[in-house]
Amino acid sequence: MANFSQTIGALADPRIVAQRVFNLVADELALVETEFGRQARSNVQVISYLGDYLRTSGGKRVRPALTILANYAAGGEGRSERVIRLATVMEFLHTATLVHDDIIDNAETRRNRASINARFGNQTAVLLGDWLYMNAFATSLEERSWPILDILTKVTRQMTEGELMQLTLLGQTDITETQYFAVLQCKTAYLFSACCEIGAILAGADEAARVGLREYGLQLGTAFQLVDDLLDCTVQDDALGKAAGADLLEGKLTLPLIYLLKSDDSWRERLQTIMWDGAYKSVPRATLMDAVKNTGAQSRVKEKAAGCADRAREAIAGLPDSLYKDALTELPAYVLGREY
Repeated sequence: MANFSQTIGALADPRIVAQRVFNLVADELALVETEFGRQARSNVQVISYLGDYLRTSGGKRVRPALTILANYAAGGEGRSERVIRLATVMEFLHTATLVHDDIIDNAETRRNRASINARFGNQTAVLLGDWLYMNAFATSLEERSWPILDILTKVTRQMTEGELMQLTLLGQTDITETQYFAVLQCKTAYLFSACCEIGAILAGADEAARVGLREYGLQLGTAFQLVDDLLDCTVQDDALGKAAGADLLEGKLTLPLIYLLKSDDSWRERLQTIMWDGAYKSVPRATLMDAVKNTGAQSRVKEKAAGCADRAREAIAGLPDSLYKDALTELPAYVLGREY
């Protein structure tokens, strides 16, 4: 009988990879959904209502799944109350960042639904995001684990720093690759890393396993965001669960556009005009999409993401063989395979 990795490799379809990986922890993710509802309950009725709105808004629950998979791969009991509780905390932290990011970006949609700020207003969204952060830390305190609290404190600070760094770079067309990756890691990759490391800690893993899973999450999270940024420049529809092409309209210069300018600096003024206008009026978005592809910018970003995926797999090579290690090894195929 073929093992998980061989089966996935034979199928070679990122959608089926995702289905198989998430099905492996489907029962545990169902427990996360229940725990999300429990943690989102409040004596303040509006908080319970908003929490339920967020809980039912979709999403694959990638971060809780990583916490659970990492815990199993490190020899833990992924269905335990502790693991489910902390996996839910990671989703709370992620959701809080989305709520606050949408306010900053004036986003009207999230996961193909009206964003909290669009539906309920900025004041409500700010307070809900704050409540989600505080509730996540209150729940994590139940663990009485200083290493876990240290990781959560650090990653929350890093996510805030990433948002602040990005704000200072809005509207600029001279952003360096180093600046771009600093923002990316703070806003996305460090949370992936924290999910995996906390899963290892809850399993009582040794230092080597903990470091390997931490690095795995960092590299996977970097690849994940690279693909997201590339999709924003190349898809025709709302494949991201929000308006495609929105990053540039919000003044964000992502890696595909950094590479575009390296290949053809004549695009600098056009990109600046799009950001100033906040619309694709003077330059059709289809023209920009073609330029990203034709100048090789798209291929270069794909190569970067593939390199991160390879490093993620290498980081967990020393873990004991298991279905869960196989799932983590194949998960980058899903991340890379989302359609460009």
